[in-house]
Amino acid sequence: MLKVIESSNFNQRFFMKFDICVPILGFEDLKEVELEKIDDIFMKMKAVNNEHITFTLINPFVLREYDFQVPSSAKNSLEIDEKSNLLIFNIILIQTPIEDSIINFVGPLIFNTDNNKAAQIILGESREYGVAEKISSFLNK
Repeated sequence: MLKVIESSNFNQRFFMKFDICVPILGFEDLKEVELEKIDDIFMKMKAVNNEHITFTLINPFVLREYDFQVPSSAKNSLEIDEKSNLLIFNIILIQTPIEDSIINFVGPLIFNTDNNKAAQIILGESREYGVAEKISSFLNK
């Protein structure tokens, strides 16, 4: 069983750099990112070498039950074992109003805080999770 760290365990000024060891779809040239805590639910991920590439991330566990298997290839690339400290986030496209924001649950981002490596995996055969789910589906539940 992998150990996922709660983002609330980090202070308000949480900030780390990560090497991308499995590419983010559509951003294959992205090699290093900075992860900055916004609050207990959201993080900001910025490309180190391109100020124009920024993602807003959301902690999926505050919205729903979220369980998946990390492929062996990703475990190897991230150097994950049963003692690894991991953060799991999903990309969210922020809209106005916030209830119209869309979350990609099919492509979670995994951050190994022990060695500062990150990767995106794709849950290819998932019937439980969508690539564009409205956040409003999970509010007030």
